[in-house]
Amino acid sequence: MKTLFRSVTVLFIFFFAFNLKGQSKSPKLENSLLWEVSGKGLKKSSYLYGTIHMICSQDYFLSEKAKKAFDNSEKLFLEINFTDPNEMSQMQKLAMGKEPLSKRLTPEQLAKLDSILKNTAGMTVQQVDNFSLLTVLSLISIKSFGCIDLKFYEMEFSDLAKKRNIGISGLETVKSQFEILENAYSNDEILKLLEESNATETIELVDAYKTENIEAMYALSTDVKVTSEKTKKQILDDRNVNWVKIMPDLINQNSVFFAIGAGHLGGEYGVINLLRKEGYTVKPVMN
Repeated sequence: MKTLFRSVTVLFIFFFAFNLKGQSKSPKLENSLLWEVSGKGLKKSSYLYGTIHMICSQDYFLSEKAKKAFDNSEKLFLEINFTDPNEMSQMQKLAMGKEPLSKRLTPEQLAKLDSILKNTAGMTVQQVDNFSLLTVLSLISIKSFGCIDLKFYEMEFSDLAKKRNIGISGLETVKSQFEILENAYSNDEILKLLEESNATETIELVDAYKTENIEAMYALSTDVKVTSEKTKKQILDDRNVNWVKIMPDLINQNSVFFAIGAGHLGGEYGVINLLRKEGYTVKPVMN
């Protein structure tokens, strides 16, 4: 149960960031998870680092260039501040459903969910009745990694920040993120995501991550079968726009290391392109 609560929000970020419909109209991005933000009067550079949020321990890596950039930064910003006890308490509350799934779903939806759980996790719908459907999606997504020794990039960065005694903050709250996800998908759409969640897609995503191939990761996120333009706008574009609105004040004051889902970097409304439109120089750090 502790592992579940630790990973629920991380998995939400991971899963939804990489199951979005969208086409990039911005210039092709180089293969790098680390990007330097400078120019426009900044006294110090800040950095964008694309994470996969969670990964099997055997696949985990943090490049020397990323370590160096982190050591040169004065503050750490994550999508959500996982070191804030209030945020974690809120996460645990939201992981539980507002009402049992047996009341929230139709008999047909319950039967479909029960079949999916039996086939993918060896579980029954009765075992997850008190969880939200998003939490169930997280459970199935965890299975797709095929390992139990998972590492969480946000938590690794948080530990490093604590050792250096630098500030840790979040670009948004657990509550706001849950609300976005709940409003973005219908129950039927989540059930379809559950049906189509598989280890092959996760393996491809991890392979692209390990080669720092932002374009490949963005391509893997394109799924016209399950995601509408409205959903894409709510989950990805609008959040990126909101983040870029607050980033200038943050990087004017300090050198900031932003660790966010790699899916937020690419595309026309990706953080890289949006910051460039604001007049900043955003370039890949290759070594």
